[in-house]
Amino acid sequence: MERHERQQLRSITDEVTGWVHQAQSALAHRDEVARAADEAVDSLRRAVVALRRDGTVDWGALPLSPGDGRLLGQVARHARLPSLAPAEDRTLRHLTTQVAGSLHDARSAIGARRFLVGRAKRDAGHAAARFVADFREWGVSSGVPLLLHRLNSHDDRRFEVGVADVLSDWVGFRTRVADLGRAAEVIPSAVVADLPASIRTIEKALQDEVRYRAAAVSAGQAVRNCEVRRMLVEMPVERLKDATRDRIRIGPLADAGIATVQAVLDHGARLEHLPGIGATTATRMRGAAQTLWQMTYDEMPVRIDIKKRTAETTELLRCLGAWDAMRKTKGATTDLALAQALAPLAHALKRDVSHLVVFAVGARVSEFKEAVEAVRRRARTIDGASGPAASGDPWDDFLSRPADYFAMLSELGFLTEDEQKAHGDLPDDIVEAVRRLQLDTEYLSASLRGYQSFGARFALVQRKVIIGDEMGLGKTVEALAVLAHLRANGDHHSVVVCPAAVVTNWVREISSKSSLRPHRVHGPGREAAARNWVRSGGIAVTTFETLGWFEDQIRAVQDLGCAVVDEAHYIKNPTALRTRRTRRVLDAADRAILLTGTPLENRIDEFRNLVGYLRPDLIVDADEFAPGRFRRQVAPAYLRRNQEDVLTELPELVEVEEWLPLSREDFLAYRRAVADGKFMAMRQAAMLQGANSEKVRRLVEIVEEAEDNGRRVIVFSHFREVLDHVVRALPRNVFGPLTGSVPAAARQAIVDQFSAAGDGAVLVAQIVAGGVGLNIQAASVVVICEPQLKPTTEWQAIARAHRMGQLESVQVHRLLSEEGVDLRVTEILARKRELFEDFARVSETADSAPEAFDVSEAELTREVIAAERERLFSRDSANPPAGEEAV
Repeated sequence: MERHERQQLRSITDEVTGWVHQAQSALAHRDEVARAADEAVDSLRRAVVALRRDGTVDWGALPLSPGDGRLLGQVARHARLPSLAPAEDRTLRHLTTQVAGSLHDARSAIGARRFLVGRAKRDAGHAAARFVADFREWGVSSGVPLLLHRLNSHDDRRFEVGVADVLSDWVGFRTRVADLGRAAEVIPSAVVADLPASIRTIEKALQDEVRYRAAAVSAGQAVRNCEVRRMLVEMPVERLKDATRDRIRIGPLADAGIATVQAVLDHGARLEHLPGIGATTATRMRGAAQTLWQMTYDEMPVRIDIKKRTAETTELLRCLGAWDAMRKTKGATTDLALAQALAPLAHALKRDVSHLVVFAVGARVSEFKEAVEAVRRRARTIDGASGPAASGDPWDDFLSRPADYFAMLSELGFLTEDEQKAHGDLPDDIVEAVRRLQLDTEYLSASLRGYQSFGARFALVQRKVIIGDEMGLGKTVEALAVLAHLRANGDHHSVVVCPAAVVTNWVREISSKSSLRPHRVHGPGREAAARNWVRSGGIAVTTFETLGWFEDQIRAVQDLGCAVVDEAHYIKNPTALRTRRTRRVLDAADRAILLTGTPLENRIDEFRNLVGYLRPDLIVDADEFAPGRFRRQVAPAYLRRNQEDVLTELPELVEVEEWLPLSREDFLAYRRAVADGKFMAMRQAAMLQGANSEKVRRLVEIVEEAEDNGRRVIVFSHFREVLDHVVRALPRNVFGPLTGSVPAAARQAIVDQFSAAGDGAVLVAQIVAGGVGLNIQAASVVVICEPQLKPTTEWQAIARAHRMGQLESVQVHRLLSEEGVDLRVTEILARKRELFEDFARVSETADSAPEAFDVSEAELTREVIAAERERLFSRDSANPPAGEEAV
């Protein structure tokens, strides 16, 4: 090879050597950046928290702190590397391998080493030199220098990425973690900032529930101990003889001034030192006294007497209220499942976390946000229940919801229920199936007695049933418990069909005893209510009359979980139009509940019809059966319990506010009275329209139900004309009217005749006459036709039936129009009640001055007439209620 050729080859190899060095540097740099990016991604992946519900991952959550910007910078640095086509990558790999090797061989042909190697080596070097030269020529024409310049001149200085940009395309992180979820979203830390505290609150509440329950049990035992002591203080020592087989001489106790069993217990070991009593006799006496104590304790229910507010009872109510708040947390199964799912994230959140990447796996990211908010709401509820409000007077809460407190006492074992009687006539296999079902009370805010829980679970297990519990046992809350359970398990739509008179009561009960949404599909706003129900779910409350307009929309709903029919005797006639409409809704629903307080056993034709709507398979050969036998045959679809069966503490007083709409005739009469400014006429208007009066219709129903349940009724009104209308509306077994013009002797004669009459008898009395000086224990149902201006008048009237010697519970029905004077008077008296309660707390004479609650009649009259004239005679407010369609 000539000298100039060697010089030319040296120049070529030097140039290509530079290419090799540049390629090696570029590849090494790219490998280092890729390795750093992989390590950064691995580090971030390890920080992802899997959030599981029911064993399935719903979300992955990656907490990010500002310091993670350095890791994201590594990922972005790799993403920002100049792109490299496959052919370009092959060129670089070729340069650093084959070309680099050829350069080494070429030096043996063109460098000083050519004199030291053999011919074969020199020939190979010449071949390598030619290869390098050819590659150089190809490289120049292919743009290799430009490629190397592009790769080595790129500015890739280290930098940090703001964590808010983690999912930006230029960072490149999203594509590297696509396997973690089908979608991902960056969420500011503010969304989950208080999640750790919320989780801690819920976890502590669950732990505290056991402690609060134990405190309630201890407080209940203290109340029971006080009551037992009170009874033993009054129990004569002679009773010791009944508690032991040993002979006990009572004389020495009497000589020592020990007259009661409690005194024996109080003396304890000192007994044996009394004259005539040795160690053996003292031991027998104490043993007998302890036996009497235990027997009394075991049989002693825990009573709450609002007239005897002892420190022990107040503490019991406080403990029950605190336990109830914790218990509701434990019963919120959906929220607790969410809290459990989010707990790992809460524990992983550090103070410096600024953002969160949420990956959707089994659920959407929006559902993650909803879960966080649900847990936050649950924690706020717990904090509110245990905060300052919970430290108020526990009697206030008890008086607002006594049934809840009695349910808690029952759950704690202080009020025992006969479980067998709670089952009615159900066969054992159904009872066992009902027991196995766990009731989900997440959407139910009311507490349930044991028999109420059983009734709700019976309806769920048997799917279509009749619940015929006696009035006062809580059929409404049993039905609500069913609807709440179905909502918690995915059924969003339910419907209640009832008489117009009880629509308002249903709407109020749903709102006060559950978190379900009621929709009043009746009256002027029915179209909007129906649309809202179809769109958002909840409970539609409608009437038998409105059903003709509404039934198509009901049957079009795909998830109609349950249809409830209240006052089911309204559909006893299978050929009636209202019955046919209702049956179509019952058929469309997955579950159905017919509610009736009327015992059906002695009306076998009606009984057969109602059962046949739900379970026609149960009425085969029904004509051959006596009523009792037929009831047992249809037991799988029928449950009835009486008060005496399941309420061992038999409530002395059950008060019901019957809020009723004004019929068209009621409204027109009432409007005339308002226009004339006649306050007393306003108060009577809703009772003077005969069969067109909603109050009169409801009164007739109450009397009929009382007769069916073996009860007698007393009807009170302030007005003589109202009483005359009541007598005409109740055609049989009516006594009175007992008014102020009836002489005292004649009054008692009327009461005696009423007391001797049979079930369903009605005594009609003017409240100022029949409410004073008479004992009417024969009546266990009291109806007050209008709110009284002096509540003391009502109290005295109720006391005529609810008094010593009354062996039954007393039911009080207040007939109230949901608009107009009744509502106004009730609101004004409620304000007065608050003032009186404030007065009672600070006044030692409050108990002897209930008139402090009464209100000036003139003052009330002026206020009500002015407000009603404004309401009725302002523009667009004077339209009477629409008439009901025929059924």
